[in-house]
Amino acid sequence: MELTRVVISALFLLVAFGLSSAKVEEENPEFWRSQARKTLQSALDRKLNTNVAKNILFFLGDGMGITTYTASRILKGQLENQTGEDTVMTMDTFPNVGLAKTYSVDFQIPDSAATATAYLCGVKTNLNTIGVSAAARNGVCKTQKGNEVTSILKWAKDAGKSVGIVTTTRVQHATPAASYAHSASRKWYSDADMPDAAKMDGCTDIASQLLKNTDIDVIIGGGRKYMTPKGTKDPEYPRDYSSRGKRKDGRNLIDEWQSMKIGKVAHYVWNKTDFNAVDPETTDYLMALFEPGDLHFETERDPNMDPSIVETTEKAIRILQKNPKGFFLLVEGGRIDQAHHSGRAYMALHETVAFDYAIAKGLELTKEHETLTIVMADHSHSVTFNGYPFRGQSILGKSPLWATDVLPYTTLMYGNGPGHKITNGKRPDIRDVNTKNKDYVQLAAVPTQSATHSGEDVAVLARGPMAHLFQGVQEQNYIAHAMAYAACVGADIRHCQGQTEAPAVHTTFTNDKNGAGAACGLPALLSSLLSALLALVVLM
Repeated sequence: MELTRVVISALFLLVAFGLSSAKVEEENPEFWRSQARKTLQSALDRKLNTNVAKNILFFLGDGMGITTYTASRILKGQLENQTGEDTVMTMDTFPNVGLAKTYSVDFQIPDSAATATAYLCGVKTNLNTIGVSAAARNGVCKTQKGNEVTSILKWAKDAGKSVGIVTTTRVQHATPAASYAHSASRKWYSDADMPDAAKMDGCTDIASQLLKNTDIDVIIGGGRKYMTPKGTKDPEYPRDYSSRGKRKDGRNLIDEWQSMKIGKVAHYVWNKTDFNAVDPETTDYLMALFEPGDLHFETERDPNMDPSIVETTEKAIRILQKNPKGFFLLVEGGRIDQAHHSGRAYMALHETVAFDYAIAKGLELTKEHETLTIVMADHSHSVTFNGYPFRGQSILGKSPLWATDVLPYTTLMYGNGPGHKITNGKRPDIRDVNTKNKDYVQLAAVPTQSATHSGEDVAVLARGPMAHLFQGVQEQNYIAHAMAYAACVGADIRHCQGQTEAPAVHTTFTNDKNGAGAACGLPALLSSLLSALLALVVLM
């Protein structure tokens, strides 16, 4: 009974304070009516851009679900000394918005490999596989052969455009890898990460495919150790054994890349000083690998050693845009996802804010009438936004209403993850804990070593030529086809020919062992169970 009175009193105070904290102009109905009229008129005045897209600028926020998007908007405003809720992110200005279904062929909730294959290659596939159809099985090299699928990066290159990848992870990671590699396992970063059986069956590691499959003009991210022979000292961390080269085959892929570019102006760099010295106007090729593995989180990045995602995006665009036929550029904010896996909302949100600034730089350097710009997430995370916080309250703070155990909780929490802490049947008392610290791990309902992804639809935002194609609720693999149509790359070039009628397509479904028909029967069931077991031991 006493607890009920406490809760009622708290609710009364919450409502009273909430009313008193409103901005004065927001109490006037005309404020909202005027704002809505302006927005409505802007929508009415909008004209369809039906140009052929010369350029495609594709921004992928790994793990940037709707909750992350919203919370990051608030954080961005609060970092600018605003309340945050009504902040307008660069992403918010995109006029066309849709939703994409993220499930993979074998799982309700996907990983970044399956989703990247969908939105880059136009084909849904199985968990943990890259650049192959669902006829391939996770970790089984033999099923990879004949089931490879190519990406829009390759289609753009084949059409004469310049192409590039920029990421805050290693360049062999799932998202960038799906643009150029075909692998039955996303974990085959170097040959040292592959089982002997896979190598004997003819499969090759992802790092080696970075050089072999598509002639990529700009490669920026991390991943040095997957490119050099085992034991090779890292130039930045020579005493750190974990940063040394991993390759068992003795190949130095960085040297090989440089030798492949003889006769061209090609630069390999690993630090910001050399990166800044690269002149985009005279550079044909750039490989920039700033870390042995993934890059540092934005808030922990040494600005004297590593450039920001804004700087790498700018350099890539300035190099690629010299091509009169245009370019395709994939920019991934990859560490949003990794921060969420660790249950660190502070890091995830700051990564997203940095990602939004990179989008702003991309728009600044390109022209809307000729550049299709897409922003989307590959999947979401189990982070929740709850608790009736006051307007303007820190997005990383605590709910003013306590729970029934008479303990406070943060407005951002996780459904599962390393933040699960129950001692003697009670959760931690965080009254004196600074939850706004970059190392704070949010509470989680269920204990898991790493927070998992979540399965809700993700937002797709678009502007530029044919951006109106990115509307409604679509399968995630639709994205690649819509981008390709807008730019007249790949198999469907009707847009260049002024046609809109559906092309005649004759599809045959077979029941061979590697075909779609293999989904039936006991062998396929056993294979699916094996894939599930393998997935459990892989970090999504």
